Amino acid sequence: MCISSKKVCPIYDMNRKQSGRMRSRGGVFAAVLVVFLLVCTVAAAAAAITISRKQQHRPSASAARLCDMFAAGSWVVDESYPLYDSTTCPFIRSEFDCSRYGRPDKQYLKYRWQPTPPCSLPRFDGLTLLRMWSGKKVMFVGDSLALNQYESLLCMLHAAAPNARTTLSPASGKIDSSTSVRFEEYNVTVTYYLTHYLVDLVTEKAGRVLKLDAIDQGRDWLGADVLVFDSWHWWPRSGPTQPWDYIQEGNMVLKDMDRTQAFTKALNTWARWVDANLVQTNTRVFFQGISPSHYRGLDWGVSARKSCMGETQPVNQTAAGYPGGPIPQQAILRSVLAGMQKPVYLLDFTYLSQLRKDAHPTKYNGGIFGEDCTHWCIAGLPDTWNVLFYAALTSRQ
Repeated sequence: MCISSKKVCPIYDMNRKQSGRMRSRGGVFAAVLVVFLLVCTVAAAAAAITISRKQQHRPSASAARLCDMFAAGSWVVDESYPLYDSTTCPFIRSEFDCSRYGRPDKQYLKYRWQPTPPCSLPRFDGLTLLRMWSGKKVMFVGDSLALNQYESLLCMLHAAAPNARTTLSPASGKIDSSTSVRFEEYNVTVTYYLTHYLVDLVTEKAGRVLKLDAIDQGRDWLGADVLVFDSWHWWPRSGPTQPWDYIQEGNMVLKDMDRTQAFTKALNTWARWVDANLVQTNTRVFFQGISPSHYRGLDWGVSARKSCMGETQPVNQTAAGYPGGPIPQQAILRSVLAGMQKPVYLLDFTYLSQLRKDAHPTKYNGGIFGEDCTHWCIAGLPDTWNVLFYAALTSRQ
């Protein structure tokens, strides 16, 4: 009987009738098998370590294929919608308050996003969210699309706790860089911070300068427990609505540059700021997917002269997806987020929002934006954004 612990012992027939040749072959085979299994184990362990380091706090690729609650799904009619009565919400600005300004159709309020099975969404529970956020500060940072989501969330929380005492700061509700609502009983503060580009826009002797490599305003974001960012909507602007005169990167000052290139540089500056300031914190960071507009009918397969005006139904879904295709800057956003140390959850609302040509304020906005096919009615599509936000916040994955 072999009892050595220093080598692999061949297995002998109890009657020892096998030839020496067979014993030799059996021993070689067993040794090769052990070596093979050891190599496989080491390789698997190394791969697991690499994946865990690279994808820490991120859903695995297999999980993403199994359940993509953003890109795989459809809009279905749900008679229990909307999630609240917008006439009872005190936080909606005129430009988003379609019901107040006489939008006659109501069907746009009845659509619920239903992800493709096996994926499903939880029912939004505002009280659970308020309790989860007790003692915390939640901040939306970005342009008016971030404001859209912020005000929708305030309405959803208010509907869950209609008698909760709230404090608006400033009391006028005017956005002077930021505005906040505090739910006093729950010790929860929800803030909106206005910045069109995430990077700094400063006034100097030469004029208004957009600094692609500076985020001094970021000091105002520190201390938040949850941060939701967005950007892109203002980058293509030119002419009278462009709020800067020059673009600066390092010592180079330009009158203009390719806007996607400028956006990419600014986004990388933001990513470096997040990694430098938030990696060692418990702050949860999200980025709002790029919100689409509906000014060109060609984007959803009709005449180019058609816009969102008068639209009352979502785009008909096909296997080919949205006719206008993806927004190119969304791929840039994904690439930048993938290279960051700090895990950032992409709230990838783009595709499901592209299908909602019916959900814009159009002319029902108090005359503030004219024919508006960029922003969204509240109540309306941003409520779905917040259901998805809630799912991301409460998911154990």
